[in-house]
Amino acid sequence: MVALVTPMHEDGALDEAALERLVEFHIENGTDAIVAVGTTGESATLDHEEHAHVMRRAVEIAAGRITVMGGCGANSTWEAEQLTRCALEAGCEAALLVTPYYNKPTQEGLYQHFQHVAEAVAMPQILYNVPGRTGVDLLPETVDRLADTANIVGIKEASGSLERAEEIIERCGDRIDVYCGEDARNLALINAGAKGCVSVTANVAPNLMHRMCRAALDGDQTEAEALDARLAALHNALFVETNPIPVKWALAEMGLIGPGMRLPMTPLSEQHHETVRQALKLAEVL
Repeated sequence: MVALVTPMHEDGALDEAALERLVEFHIENGTDAIVAVGTTGESATLDHEEHAHVMRRAVEIAAGRITVMGGCGANSTWEAEQLTRCALEAGCEAALLVTPYYNKPTQEGLYQHFQHVAEAVAMPQILYNVPGRTGVDLLPETVDRLADTANIVGIKEASGSLERAEEIIERCGDRIDVYCGEDARNLALINAGAKGCVSVTANVAPNLMHRMCRAALDGDQTEAEALDARLAALHNALFVETNPIPVKWALAEMGLIGPGMRLPMTPLSEQHHETVRQALKLAEVL
């Protein structure tokens, strides 16, 4: 699954033509699902109307040819519920909900937050744990409790710990699907039992990422390792500055989008241009 960027013009306005171009690019290159307006899609800088619009347009462009999931997380349970309703109304097949950021709820608060949204909106929902961004960590025992909640079908685990992901798979991998949320660990986590990944790197190398995941899931370790080696430089280069700064620069370099993004995100520092460019060339996507 690709954590799709939200293309913008230099003034920050949404770039509708580029959005259509990106969705078609992923359909042509074997991406299995699109996550619209997640973290990589600069969800924090879009208002509710724009957020709903991008989800709806992604679904319209996809026209049933690829799964579209809406990024619906918020640090207000009410807001997360409303965004999830928007995703359902837009035609998304699932919702991705990040842990409530900044206000740092307890584990009980996290449990009640996700349980409330799952019970309020009847659509498949995937939890998203990324403590490095949110300041709160969804612990395995809480995931275990949530795994029996109707509509909660998976978790995107991006804590940075392979051991953490393995514990979640051991505890509840028979009840919910686990997906890797850190590109450098995709292969290792699939080998440990994850069902795939939600990838930033797939924005620029969707075919390679799809083939790597498919090989790993099929047990073809030699092929999976060879493909992952081609992606390794990209995994690093696309995080030389805060995501999605490098990946938007890379997509602009590939001619797929313009350079626009919204403050407080700023364009990639010139000192990193060659690093990202060389990683694109190593992966043979530029």
